[in-house]
Amino acid sequence: MKIIAVGRNYVEHIRELNNEQPDDPVIFTKPDTAILRNNEPFYYPDFSQDVHHELEVVVRISKMGKRIEERFAHKYYDEIGLGIDFTARDIQSKLKAKGLPWDLAKGFNGSAPISGFVPKSEFADIQNINFQLDVNGETRQQGNTSLMLFKIDYLIAFVSRYFTLQTGDLIFTGTPKGVGPVQVGDRLVASLEGRELLNFDVK
Repeated sequence: MKIIAVGRNYVEHIRELNNEQPDDPVIFTKPDTAILRNNEPFYYPDFSQDVHHELEVVVRISKMGKRIEERFAHKYYDEIGLGIDFTARDIQSKLKAKGLPWDLAKGFNGSAPISGFVPKSEFADIQNINFQLDVNGETRQQGNTSLMLFKIDYLIAFVSRYFTLQTGDLIFTGTPKGVGPVQVGDRLVASLEGRELLNFDVK
């Protein structure tokens, strides 16, 4: 099982970080050791002083495929959930300044809490879904999948040109605006169309 993540997929998030809007999806990966399940707590790493939350809709791949045509991409996933792409922003900034990969900032242990998954058949339109993150009862991020630069089916087609997708693979589809730091003692609650899917603490 692998985790494939998409950066810079919401325009307002690109602007808040003063990044350049990409012509193609920005792809990076996380190891499976990044995953936190069942609302396990996130333990703040000792190598960073600036870890940020990035709430994302996550797609779980349901069958193997490579070089998938976009018009058939919907057949390769049947569930979606939510995930947090925790990012050590201070580490990332140092790496980016030197033109180096982001792995240390994005793929560290516990950096990918994921929720349970919901059948996509429960949603009328997969590209019109609201999702939200609250930190200590305050809404930090609100997004809608209609605002993606690159839609889910396109992402699956694009990624499958480079990586064979296998059953159980996860695709983090990008974060909306509102990313920000977390602190020890914070509680993060995330919902999909009003349904709470994540509820965990930072320790």
